[in-house]
Amino acid sequence: MCHTEAASCCSTTEARTPAAPEDTAETTCPVMAGTPVVKAVAESKGLFRDHEGRRYWFCCAGCGPAFDADPAKYTTAA
Repeated sequence: MCHTEAASCCSTTEARTPAAPEDTAETTCPVMAGTPVVKAVAESKGLFRDHEGRRYWFCCAGCGPAFDADPAKYTTAA
């Protein structure tokens, strides 16, 4: 999985599959800034972390380990 600022780790729509409009609660991935994430989809796939009392949702499975390696890098921007 790639995790550079210029490249996206998401070649699929893992956590970006939209829910019905009334059920959509979206955010953006803290690792791949600007990448939209549907919270319910990310939750159902385990693509999230709780850090210092706050939940962060990810766009793909590769973002969790990147977040774990340096949470401060991604939480200060959020």
